[in-house]
Amino acid sequence: MFILDIASAILLITGAFFGLSGARGVFKFPDFFTRVHAASVTDSIAAILIIGGLLLQTSFDLNTAKLFFILVFLMITSPTASHALAMSARHGGLLTLAEVKEKQQE
Repeated sequence: MFILDIASAILLITGAFFGLSGARGVFKFPDFFTRVHAASVTDSIAAILIIGGLLLQTSFDLNTAKLFFILVFLMITSPTASHALAMSARHGGLLTLAEVKEKQQE
């Protein structure tokens, strides 16, 4: 049991680190598209790590199945939502930082 507790703690701490670094990226990156990318990538890896750490703490019963289904749901919806958000922003005319700088040079 002690090895599972250590592995679980490592996964939970690493997942929290990725979650916090993604939140920092949302505030630090310069334009909308890089912010969405930072949020979606770190959200996915943080969810995998945190739920993986929680899976190691369960006794492999119904709670394990629930956590697994939550993980599958997050892996499907999070990238899809980020893609839809970026595509709607692009369709609405929002430019990337490189395109804005290019227009300013013209």
